[in-house]
Amino acid sequence: MQALELLLNRTSQPRLQEPAPSGQALKNIMQAALRAPDHAGLTPWRFIVCQAKGLVRLGEIFEQAAINSDMSEKDVERAPQLPLRAPMVIVAIAKYQDNPKVPWVEQVASTACAVHAMQMAALSQGFSGIWRTGSYAQNEQVKQALSLKEQDEIVGFLYLGSPATRSLPRPARDSDDYFEFWE
Repeated sequence: MQALELLLNRTSQPRLQEPAPSGQALKNIMQAALRAPDHAGLTPWRFIVCQAKGLVRLGEIFEQAAINSDMSEKDVERAPQLPLRAPMVIVAIAKYQDNPKVPWVEQVASTACAVHAMQMAALSQGFSGIWRTGSYAQNEQVKQALSLKEQDEIVGFLYLGSPATRSLPRPARDSDDYFEFWE
């Protein structure tokens, strides 16, 4: 797939199934993340690739967080199933490093660029995915279970696999609604 075609037609796919990326395809996805913009070469990222029992472990973390956060019974029952919606979930973590030239927000943005790069690399190789956040990305117990420090941030959960359905075309947006030119 050509780069411009990929960028202009990117969609998220919430319905995922086996197989997940593996072998060279997964290595390509990981390498794409490491090419994200990275001011001062801080590499402010940490990624946890969850598959099989790793998905169950992540679900257990979500379930305990739901219980301790006094979520509804329905949310507690649903929590352990959330990671199982795909054969692979990559947890993307911005690992903040104190640097006078690179503020926290830029390090989080760099990690977000890495997530986007991983999703694009997956799509370019015939896989699909969806970048999710939600309450578990902000939950202090989830952060503790994943060994985050106080200023670290879960930027998202990148669900990856093979598309279970065809993506619906997205309507085009008029770029004039979002861009202005100063000449």
